[in-house]
Amino acid sequence: MNKKVLFVSDHGDPLAKLGGKQSGGQNNYVKQLALALEARGWQVDVVTHWCDASAPQIEAFGERCRVIRIEAGFKGFVSKNEMFTMLPEFYEEMKQLLPLSTYDIVHTHYWLSGLIGKKLKEEFELPYIHTSHSLGWAKEEATGTHDARREKAEETVLSHSDHILATTNTEKQVIKENVPGSSPISVIPIGVDEAFRVRGSRHHIRKKFGYEDPLFVFAGRLEATKGIFTLLKAFKLLAEKSGDRYTPALVIAGGEPDAIDRESGLPKDPELRKAVKGIEQYVRFVGPQNQEQLALLFNSATATIVPSFYESFGMVAAEAQACGSPVIASKVGGLKNVVEDGVSGLLIESQNEIDLAIAMEVLSVNALLVERLSRQAVRIARKDFNWHSISKRINTLYEVIIRERSNTLAGNRFRRNLSRG
Repeated sequence: MNKKVLFVSDHGDPLAKLGGKQSGGQNNYVKQLALALEARGWQVDVVTHWCDASAPQIEAFGERCRVIRIEAGFKGFVSKNEMFTMLPEFYEEMKQLLPLSTYDIVHTHYWLSGLIGKKLKEEFELPYIHTSHSLGWAKEEATGTHDARREKAEETVLSHSDHILATTNTEKQVIKENVPGSSPISVIPIGVDEAFRVRGSRHHIRKKFGYEDPLFVFAGRLEATKGIFTLLKAFKLLAEKSGDRYTPALVIAGGEPDAIDRESGLPKDPELRKAVKGIEQYVRFVGPQNQEQLALLFNSATATIVPSFYESFGMVAAEAQACGSPVIASKVGGLKNVVEDGVSGLLIESQNEIDLAIAMEVLSVNALLVERLSRQAVRIARKDFNWHSISKRINTLYEVIIRERSNTLAGNRFRRNLSRG
């Protein structure tokens, strides 16, 4: 039997280079889940906005996965905050490009895509499952930014989808608190790519690349809400306190390819330049990295730092742990579930550079603790963030929803026939 699923990921192109604008955890999740489902017999089509004008409209990956890019009136980068007004054109163009009635189920990613899923359910009677990736209510609590349009849309999506796939128990709790009449919710975590694994001795890898000990790694967009400024303040405190005992190093991966000045190796952004002033000799900005490069960085790290103001899941934290890197993370959102405090890493107060600096110092001077956290991080990652077992659970969920939807439609047809009889 040929099983077909349509992923709608309006602003998250799964083949976009990670670490750039709107290219992070969601993109990676969509790609990895598609490939894992392909191994279970699914054909996966991913529709997304045509954000890179140089990319082809249809691009294959894996053996039975495709990305279909939708222009929706504008080919090129569009902020996700501006995409709401493009949804009608996106939907109409999608209907022209794809034989929508041939799909068995739709899986939408982020609230904008969820609105597309609702339309597909109404017009084509396609069941749809929804993954939020982030929630407006949680983001408001973390940043203070209120988005009434988004919250209203999320309430609509989360109460009209056939099923919600939350990635952490914290996310499920936020949905339950804000959408009392939500659709059924299953909690299934995110997996990590096979590239993220232990590669050998941390010290050997670190020396091979010329990094100092202790080495701290950050991977993500260079934005305030990702905690980059909190991290630089904390690292400055650490460098000042280290004295002659040790020389800390910090590698920062992510940002746009042209965000780093080639001559100085420093970011072009004036605020980041100001934040790194005085510690330039300890900090290295390496720009966006592919998965192999990130895996080597995580393998060499004393700890990976995830100081975000909010994360629905925390993909970097899961990937780092799979590489045996302890994680120092903000005690927010899904990070509270992904990182086990004192077991696979250390949880700290969000937006608190002193708390972060203390945690970094603890691991800088305690090699035995680093090794213990490292071993436990690998054990947890293998158990919880394994795509094989995760895709098995999602495959079962799809099949149950398809069967329930089929039974409902059959019942409706039977009742209509009786009323005509």
